[in-house]
Amino acid sequence: MRNIKVILEYDGSSYCGWQRQPRHLTVQELVENGLHKLFKERIKVSVAGRTDTGVHAKGQVINFVTCSFVPIPAIKPALNSYLPPDIQVKKVQEVSVNFHAQKSALSRLYRYIIYNHPFPNPFYRNFSWHIPFSLERENMREASRYLIGRHDFSSFLAQGSPVYSPVRKIEKVVFFVKGRFMVIYIRADSFLYRMVRNIIGTLVEVGRGRISPPEVKEILDARDRTAAGPTAPPQGLYLVRIRYLSSSLNN
Repeated sequence: MRNIKVILEYDGSSYCGWQRQPRHLTVQELVENGLHKLFKERIKVSVAGRTDTGVHAKGQVINFVTCSFVPIPAIKPALNSYLPPDIQVKKVQEVSVNFHAQKSALSRLYRYIIYNHPFPNPFYRNFSWHIPFSLERENMREASRYLIGRHDFSSFLAQGSPVYSPVRKIEKVVFFVKGRFMVIYIRADSFLYRMVRNIIGTLVEVGRGRISPPEVKEILDARDRTAAGPTAPPQGLYLVRIRYLSSSLNN
């Protein structure tokens, strides 16, 4: 039995998220169908993070076990030939039998892209959030500092979502501005459902002057989703990287 780790990238615009759903096309369905064609066996994959409808990935990680002897160098080109152009394999490796894409992860890094310009651009509509009004970037940076550390993030959890514990640890929030684009990176040990998009929506309200930076701490302490800002749209969000202990990868 072999345990195979695969890094995927995909444009999520055409899919109803990662996870299989009846009557809806998803990334998981196409990937597992491709694996079935390649390995001639039914394969169920484990995934590092279940991206929502319209969300993209630069470094999604999956793993699966197989009895097949298909060589590792042959898997990437073969699997890509069974996948559509908007879903592609970046890297394949054989890993320890104990490795699990989700449970072995130490942290996840997400990127959110805002297109900040008075007029929309049709070429960026599926890959960024168009915001036509000016944003006070320094206020957004100041507000983000209140989110660093281990907290109860109930105020940024989608309402009605079941969760064992709302406590998460955000390791960093970094802003980059280049021309008309604002790019925000958020890294945490893990994320609640729609937590990143709810944080981004709140930070944009800070940038608009509707919420002051210190109020973000009050929102966090409230542990109430209605206290925070709106949910940012999915098309600006990218799963960038999953970090693992090197020992969990050693075969």
